[in-house]
Amino acid sequence: MIDTTNSPVFLAVDFGAGSGRVMAGSYADQRLHLEEIHRFPNNGIHLNGTWHWNVTRQFADILEGLKRAADTYGDRVVSIGIDTWGVDYGLLDAAGSLLGIPVQYRDSRTDDLMDTAFARVPKEDIYRATGNQFMPFNTLFQLLAEQAQNPGRLAAAERILPMPDLFNYWLTGIAANEATIASTLQLVSADTGEWAWDLIDRLELPRKLFRDITPPGTHLGPLLPAIAEITGLNSAQVVTVGSHDTASAYTGVPLAFDSESDASTVDGEGEIFLSSGTWSLLGTRVDNAVINEESFNLAFTNERDTTGQIRLLKNHCGMWLMQECKRIWDQEEDLTWDQLVAEAEAAEPFVSFIDPDDPRFAKRGDMPAKLKEACAATGQPVPETRGAITRMVYESLAIMYSVSIDHLAHLTGKTLGTLHVVGGGCQNNLLNQFTANALGRKVLAGPVEATALGNLLSQLVAAGHLSDLHEGRALIMNSFPPQTFEPQERQAWETARTRFRNTWDWRRADFNSL
Repeated sequence: MIDTTNSPVFLAVDFGAGSGRVMAGSYADQRLHLEEIHRFPNNGIHLNGTWHWNVTRQFADILEGLKRAADTYGDRVVSIGIDTWGVDYGLLDAAGSLLGIPVQYRDSRTDDLMDTAFARVPKEDIYRATGNQFMPFNTLFQLLAEQAQNPGRLAAAERILPMPDLFNYWLTGIAANEATIASTLQLVSADTGEWAWDLIDRLELPRKLFRDITPPGTHLGPLLPAIAEITGLNSAQVVTVGSHDTASAYTGVPLAFDSESDASTVDGEGEIFLSSGTWSLLGTRVDNAVINEESFNLAFTNERDTTGQIRLLKNHCGMWLMQECKRIWDQEEDLTWDQLVAEAEAAEPFVSFIDPDDPRFAKRGDMPAKLKEACAATGQPVPETRGAITRMVYESLAIMYSVSIDHLAHLTGKTLGTLHVVGGGCQNNLLNQFTANALGRKVLAGPVEATALGNLLSQLVAAGHLSDLHEGRALIMNSFPPQTFEPQERQAWETARTRFRNTWDWRRADFNSL
């Protein structure tokens, strides 16, 4: 155990789409110490036919975590940073009050709005302006849903605050749009990092919603007096971090310098990152946005990074598939993840494949039945057991990653090196090994809490305790060394990859590009 008795403490509030946590970070002797203060579920609530975020419950859990931190660390707490999932938001009126309850991105209100958007602005023009991948729940389409379904609320709104900005506002009274989370809205210029005003005008969205964009590492100020009294944190500052959880996750990836043959360099050039959780976000850093016909057809997205660079990413459906399967199976038997992995390991390999990004899997429902339906529709054997279904999902995810990495190498012209897997999914050793096998390259798995660590690094740099993020990543590597997976069974996986592509080429135009 590191002796951090007298060390300053930094608090990372990290929300995923299914759970949240308040983590405390401190360091001594070139080692970073991370402690969980408060972990809580982040469930939606269904009201009058719409899925919302239980935003008051979320904020209450933030306050509970801050209070527990104050009880433990007192005035040693230097700052607080918040990161969340992307695209969702709250609207404030002229008095700064929240208009309505924020809607969950998986709600169906945007299902038919893409064509509405493209009638105003061609799809290619939107991509050229923002560089963002098209997904039906992107904020652009959510705002068009507001416009169509709640025109009075949108007219009364004076500004938009994505979820981490909304929580920062409630803590400090300062409303600011942080750059990394703003870049998920599909309304920010990929080239300049500022609002894409021409696009906003053409979409007939009110300009007043969009205010100056703030870089990560900005000190917003102290807690409001009432919040300080509730929590007991009287001297802590709130700092903008990589407020999009993927930005913080990438910031928290330790870089590998362990092989002369590794394509990595000290600034992460050639590194591939996979943030593995409900979503699988696979990409690399580039200096400038990659926006061309190929990136458009391949559905790659450009998002702002805490480094000032661009994260060129592919968003894939990730562990959501298994989370939903487990939810269904748990109705009959309370299962553990280790049990499901063991059943998958024992199942026959390479029987059937699914496209993890098939739209039929995007909504809540009987996921095992949906997966079986997809196999039947493509003339493949239908998996009947939990192990067979789980193995099929893991194999399909691993091969999907390999296809996207080929596309990534083509788009960037880079020689790509090691894949770093972080987040909750990196605990799945079977999936990690499958991924190494499918890629034919080394995989480094860990740390699990990369998002919280990246959040903390931004605060440490903002406070002057670290010189830059590179120093912070070296600190993470020293404190949380990753687990290594080397590729195996290459011929079998190459054959499986060919079958996968042949099965799904009929529907996925992006598979045909390379």
